Amino acid sequence: MKELILVAALLTIELLDVIVYTVSKAAMREGMNDFVFVMYSNAFAACFLLPITFFFYRKTPLPPLTYCILAQLFINSLLSCSVQMLRYLGIGYSTPTLATAMSDLIPAFTFILAILFRMEKLNWKANSTQAKSIGTLVSITGAFIITLYRGQAIINNHPSLHLSSNKLGSSEQFHWIIGAVLLATHSFVLSLLFIVQTWIIRNYPAELVIVLTRAIIVFMISLPVSLISVKDPKALRLGFNVQLVAIICAAIFTVSLRSIVHILVMEKKGPLYVAMFKPIGIIFAVILGITFLGDSLYFGSVIGAAVVVIGFYAVIWGKSKEKAEEECEMYTSASCSTVVPLLQNKKIEE
Repeated sequence: MKELILVAALLTIELLDVIVYTVSKAAMREGMNDFVFVMYSNAFAACFLLPITFFFYRKTPLPPLTYCILAQLFINSLLSCSVQMLRYLGIGYSTPTLATAMSDLIPAFTFILAILFRMEKLNWKANSTQAKSIGTLVSITGAFIITLYRGQAIINNHPSLHLSSNKLGSSEQFHWIIGAVLLATHSFVLSLLFIVQTWIIRNYPAELVIVLTRAIIVFMISLPVSLISVKDPKALRLGFNVQLVAIICAAIFTVSLRSIVHILVMEKKGPLYVAMFKPIGIIFAVILGITFLGDSLYFGSVIGAAVVVIGFYAVIWGKSKEKAEEECEMYTSASCSTVVPLLQNKKIEE
């Protein structure tokens, strides 16, 4: 039952992430600056989290805050700020489609980093390791199929629209390469952020304090960057429009709620478990695009979605199998520890 709750929570977060991202794109079209968006969303998140954190910990003593923990919190905030800014910069140089494709690298990066930091066990003889490794590769492959391959239209909402394959100019190609590098860097830094968050929550088990501190520090870092990047000070003003809606949604659902859920799940399941839900977001994006934006449904999207689901279930099965293998090893070692002394005693008596 607890496993189903975790899966449902992460699926809900990915769905909300796609919705917030769609609203944010509308705000960008209205002229919202990328860095200003990051600044305001973290400022609003800090205001939202501050009373909740104070109320939650009013009677609960917090863990001791050492210099080492403060350094970890600052690194966590710096990585989070870099992730947010790299993503919007990369989209500015390329397209949201390329951003979606590059985010499919997150499970692979997280899997490699988790092995290097010894957060995931790598035993090729174990069924759990084989399932996690193959499932990760399958899920990434399915996500790339959805993004890069279309095929025939199953539901064609734009029959008069024909795609043309024009070659990019040298300037556009150069911008495309810069965008690809920025977005690939974003995926790697986000994977590293998952590792650091797992590391922090095990040393300082206070989820709300971690998220609140991160929002405050990201706001402080992005404030001077926003002031420098904005030429007209009027761009810093907020009105009752889609920009304000996007900022509030991002502050509540992305910066606050998503971070809290991710940290809670990482504490119990590790960073790879959270990263594996990233390709699922592409399926949500396709469904929302067909339902609300009038996009067409292509054969490649159906095949890719099926491949993603197969890979996703393989990883989930591998994680559950890993737990059973650990319990079996503990039982075996306990049995051996009780048998050996008896044999030794018998030999002495003889």
